[in-house]
Formats: sequence, structure tokens, C-alpha cells
Amino acid sequence: RCFLKMVKENIVVPEEILRLCCDGLQGPTSPPRAQEPGEQEEMLEAMASPLPARNPTEVQMSQLVLPCHTNHRGELSTGQLLKWIDTAACLSAERHAGCPCVTASMDDIYFEHTISVGQVVNIKAKVNRAFNSSMEVGIQVSYEDLCSGKHWNICKAYATFVAQGPLGIKVKLKPLVPQTEEEKTEHSIAAERRRMRLVHKDTLKDLLTRSPHETELETRDGSAAVPAEKTRVESVELVLPPHANHQGNTFGGQIMAWMENVATIAASRLCHAHPTLRAIEMFHFRGPSQVGDRLVLKAIVNNAFKNSMEVGVCAEAYGQEMSVSRRHINSAFMTFVVLDQEGRPRTLPMVAPEPGEGERRYREASARKKIRLDRKYVVSCKQTEVPLSVPWDQSNKVYLSYNNVSALKTLVAKANWTLAREKEKVRMYTLEEDKFLSFRIEISVHIAADRAFSLLSDLRRRHEWDRHYASAELVQQVDDDDMIYHVVSQTLSCDNKPQDFVILASRRKPCSKGDPYVVAFRSVTLPTHPASANFTRGETICSGFCIWPESEEMSKVAYYNQATPGYLNYVTTNVVGLSSNLCATFEACEKFLLKNNEDLIVRL
Repeated sequence: RCFLKMVKENIVVPEEILRLCCDGLQGPTSPPRAQEPGEQEEMLEAMASPLPARNPTEVQMSQLVLPCHTNHRGELSTGQLLKWIDTAACLSAERHAGCPCVTASMDDIYFEHTISVGQVVNIKAKVNRAFNSSMEVGIQVSYEDLCSGKHWNICKAYATFVAQGPLGIKVKLKPLVPQTEEEKTEHSIAAERRRMRLVHKDTLKDLLTRSPHETELETRDGSAAVPAEKTRVESVELVLPPHANHQGNTFGGQIMAWMENVATIAASRLCHAHPTLRAIEMFHFRGPSQVGDRLVLKAIVNNAFKNSMEVGVCAEAYGQEMSVSRRHINSAFMTFVVLDQEGRPRTLPMVAPEPGEGERRYREASARKKIRLDRKYVVSCKQTEVPLSVPWDQSNKVYLSYNNVSALKTLVAKANWTLAREKEKVRMYTLEEDKFLSFRIEISVHIAADRAFSLLSDLRRRHEWDRHYASAELVQQVDDDDMIYHVVSQTLSCDNKPQDFVILASRRKPCSKGDPYVVAFRSVTLPTHPASANFTRGETICSGFCIWPESEEMSKVAYYNQATPGYLNYVTTNVVGLSSNLCATFEACEKFLLKNNEDLIVRL
């Protein structure tokens, strides 16, 4: 029984238990026991099936928090935690690359709890996806109390590492093949996170362009503004061999720890208290530093909101000769709060920015706060927690697009799909979950994948094959990959009104070989298109197409739809009719693709 339980829970079976099971022994102190019916067959079947292989890039680290790791409150220093996170992630990256790796960037990190002395920090890191010369490493951090045995999550982070060969030359990485459902999901969404990182700066610039350039200082009763200059901090650190890897490059985690130190001092000068770090903004390392370098770390409070403040930190490096210009290593933005005795955030003093650069930093901090809240609201939420229709805004357009595509990719990667119907070439699958009933319909079509992608991503042509669509108007062309449509449906609601939708359509071409073409749909809210009395406003949380090339002229087209709770009543009472309806619609979709493909061939 112990053996069977360990096999089912994917736990590595100790050699002693395996030997006892193989020999059919009961142990020296156990009396003989008659086998239950079917127990022998179940044991033989379990022993015959191979255990799932552990991810070869996975690294686990456990650290006991000692007094030397903590601050004056007996809590683990965030700088020390960042060093452990970077070390575990780097070891995971090097396992896959087989050569030294350096930290290139770190996504947003939100710290949920503080950790006390005597508790244990558990860090698990593994490579989610390898691109050309860079790879994404996912890091999960938790802590446990040894006395109670309870565990708590601290944060989840994503770091990007670059593999380096001799003389700093980038190394081409081998692809990573995911095995489990979780790994397939992370592998698929990693490409979308990479896209989001690349446009992060453009999102900030775009929001600042649309914001007023005048600096409007916040007014707060009973408090005078503190000049930002009074919070300025500058410190220098000498990079020694313990701070660097075997190539002599400074550990990214060590630089982050030094930056966190000066940022904490700057925050303390504003509030005259001991602040707590709550979040670190996404940042990139612009260049390496080596043993012997002097790192100059500068920090200043950019803006103070009611219960939080943003501190900007800059790291520059120079050698022994002061005549050489300093190299910009990294810039980061950290969010601090000050907690009272009951753990609630205190109200903070206002900040008076310096004219010129100080006002620019003040405005950018306000823009970053809005982007950070949007990103946390849209990206960090679980799929069941994201509202069906999220307001569309310039500050959150990148993250809504990310959520749109990643939700579809997560649905595609799920296991346990059940074949519900197969009619000629059309196959329909269902997936039952706690709050959702999802459908997948797939067919192989004699058409090139890129051509099918182009036809199916244009909702204005969907009425040609989907009888549920009356019309689709392109409301906003966000960019080459994202469009917003106003869709009117032929289907009448319970009050005999046609339904309408405001839908974000996000298109993605394959990131690498084996990836599908993706067209994802989700509902959004636009101020220019509020709900009308002539229609019943409908919503879709996750649907779309995935198109896999099978050859140059053949493609597998799959349509996914995650039914919302309001749709389940209809589904449970009309499953047979629903499956026939969906299959007939998909057969019409095949005819639409073939007809347009033939027309294209004739024109050519």
C-alpha cells in the first residue's frame, strides 16, 4: 500500500520499499496478510509503469534563517533572500546550458510575507523554456515553520539567464522538452512573457506620452512635503571574489542585495521608520561587473503615495582608475510600505520632487504604479479570479493581451480531455473542471497553416462560416497583433434580444518550431461601446484557435472554448444538440478555408 501510494503521488520510492515489494516480503515484524482482490494486479501494473522523470533542470535549495541573515526585527533580509533566489536560478540555468550563465533580467517580484529567524526558506527553480541563447527560469519561494510544520508561499519569480562561453561569447541553447502538464503550460506561456518584457519600456513611454506633463503634487491633510533630496543615498562597494562566480562576474543576486540595502536607507529617511519591501519592478542588467570593480549605488525616493513609496536605485561600476567613465550596470524600482503594530500600512509623508529630473522621476513613478497595479490585477490573478470583461486601457493593453493568449495556451496544455464525439474528420473533446466546462474541436484541413491563421484571425469574415455571427466591426486596431471588435450575434437571449460582444482578438505566430499559430479571444470593456438597450451584452472568458502545421499544405486546426458558469445550464440540458451544432459549424469552417485556399491558388 505504501508503495502504491508513493507511485501514484510521483514520490521517489526508497530502495528498501522497492526491494520488499519485488520480493513479496511483509517485513520482519509484520504478520502474513492475505492479499485483497485485485491488489496483486494493481501492484504489478504500478511496478510496470515507469515513474515520471524529474525535470533535470530542477534545483531545490533549503536555507535555515540564522541571526546573521536577519535585520533588527529578526526578519530575513530581503537582500539575502534575493541572493538565494539568484543562486538557485543560476544553478538551474547552468544545468540546462552546461556552461556558465549570467542574470539578464528579473520580472516583478511581490513579497507576500516576512520570514523570521529559525524558519526555513525553500526555493525551487527550474528552466521553463530555452530560446536561442537565453532561457526563462521559474522560481517558487516558500517558507516553513519547523515547530508547527506549516508552509507559506513567499513569492513567485521569473528570471532570464544568458549562457556564456569563453570570452563572454553567447552559447546557442538546446531546446527544452516539457513533460508534465504544468511544464507544458509554463513552456508555452514563457514565449508570451518574453514578448511582454520586450515591450515593457514602450508601455511606460506610451502612458507618459498620453499623461499631462505638468507635475501635480498630491495634497494630504496634516503633513508637509519632504524634499526628495533629503532621501538621497550614495554608497560604494568593492567587488571581491566571494561576490562573483567562477568567471569573475559579480552575482546578480549580490548586486540586487546591495541595491536593496541603499533603497531601504532612502525609504527610512522619508518615513523615519523601518520600511518593509513589498515589490521589485521588472528590471534588466545592462552589463556585467567583475572582481575588483567598484560599484556605486545611488537611491532616492521618487514618489510617495498614501500607503507606499517608490524608491529608484541605480548601480554603476568603475575600475581602479577614476578617469574611466562609469558603466551603468542596472536600475531598479522598489516599493516599500511602513507597517504599524497590527501589520497595517501607515500613511506616509508626501515628497516634493526636485525641479527637472526629479519631476520626471515623480511622474514616471505614478505611471509605473498604474502599470504595476494593472499588471498585478490582470497577469497575477488566477484564471478563475479575472473578471470576464476587463476595462481596456493604454496602460494595461500589453497585459490584457498577455492574459488573453496565456489563458488559451493554459487551456491547450491541460490533460484529461475526453473524446465526446467523432464525425468523419471532426473530433470534439470536453474537459470538466470545478467552475468550467471546456470544448475542443479539431480537424485536419488541406491548407497552409499561415493561410488558415490569416483567415481565422479576421473576425469580420467569421459570419461567412459561423451562422451564430451576424456581423463584426473592427473598433480599434491596437497593433499588428491585437484588434478589438464589436460582434453582433444571431443568437437571441432569454429576453428575445440579439447578443453583442466587445472582443479582444490577439494573434501570435510561432515562436519556435513546434509552436502553433494562436488566435485568442476574450471580452473587454470599452467606454466607446457601452451596453446598449437593443442588445444583451454577452461575455467570453477564453476561446480561440490553435493551428499546427502538419506539412506545407496540411494543418491541424483546433478551436477551444471555455464555457462560463452562465452557459453551463444550457450545456447540461442539451449536450447532444450542442455537439451536433459545434461539429456542423466546424465543418462549415473547413469549407470556408478550402474555398478561400482554392481561390488563392486560382489567383496565383
